[in-house]
Amino acid sequence: MSRGGARNRSGPGKDEASARSEQAGYSLTALPAEGFAGQVPDFPLSARRIYRWEFEDKRKFQVFDEESTEAITDREAELWSWLWTTPQACAWSMPSERWRLHTIAMYVRTFVICEGDEATAADKGAVHRFGDQIGMTPAGLRENGWKIAVDELSARRSGKPDDAAPEDGVYEPRLRDAE
Repeated sequence: MSRGGARNRSGPGKDEASARSEQAGYSLTALPAEGFAGQVPDFPLSARRIYRWEFEDKRKFQVFDEESTEAITDREAELWSWLWTTPQACAWSMPSERWRLHTIAMYVRTFVICEGDEATAADKGAVHRFGDQIGMTPAGLRENGWKIAVDELSARRSGKPDDAAPEDGVYEPRLRDAE
């Protein structure tokens, strides 16, 4: 058993806005909110082969299920492509972060397993841990020293109205009385 030293998530987390963090030079790397628009790398894991159980003359055996294998492969490719549009992908694309590719791929594979009926509690715990490692959870973002930048100009660029006061000065009630 380990002894002494700092542990992941032990004690209060660092606060980027605190004077102590400022004095120590601690800051989070801002990832662009619009996400990553670069080239998606190839999925680094080999295809998962799916088998189904069949019975014949009281014998039980497994048979390769080509249709399920293709569906799982397609779903992994879809999730892999989506992940590479997220702000975190901007960090993963950096040469210093390329070592994460297999961890990202294992997150995809485990996530797809967890979408199925046969996922175990261990699978669901693993997808959460992988999510932390690659920054797909709020805690994972902090652990990696990342934050998603707030794009304050996006509403103005897109022409959408912001949360300013209405022209007549009267706000619509947000909560309604239950009747």
